[in-house]
Amino acid sequence: MESATNEPAMTKPRAVIAGHASFAAGLVSAVQQIAGKGDGFVSISNAGLSGADIEVTILQALDASSANVLFTDLPAGSCTMSARRLQRSRPGLVVVTGVNLATVLEFAFRPLEESDADAAKAAAEKGRATLMVFP
Repeated sequence: MESATNEPAMTKPRAVIAGHASFAAGLVSAVQQIAGKGDGFVSISNAGLSGADIEVTILQALDASSANVLFTDLPAGSCTMSARRLQRSRPGLVVVTGVNLATVLEFAFRPLEESDADAAKAAAEKGRATLMVFP
């Protein structure tokens, strides 16, 4: 199956997005609506979960998807703290925090041949560059 740009459609999730309430699901939904690439992500909500539960949920999502990239909403939030603990046992896990829609869209369009770390870094730079204040 190919997309309109003649690139193979992404069928296997490449990253997990974790955040508060329906934040992650909203990002995945927006990526799907804008680019048709929502299937490249797995979303996780921390709603009603303890820190230990979040860690287990993230671990299960990473294992099920074989993803090595995790996007989180807040740098000091519970999802990020759980992800940082997981990095101790998974040194290849790349965590990007403070994620926004521009970040996730950029990641979705990065070449699959690019390393996860390089794709995540480029996506974070894009997301950071889109933050603006209009007086």
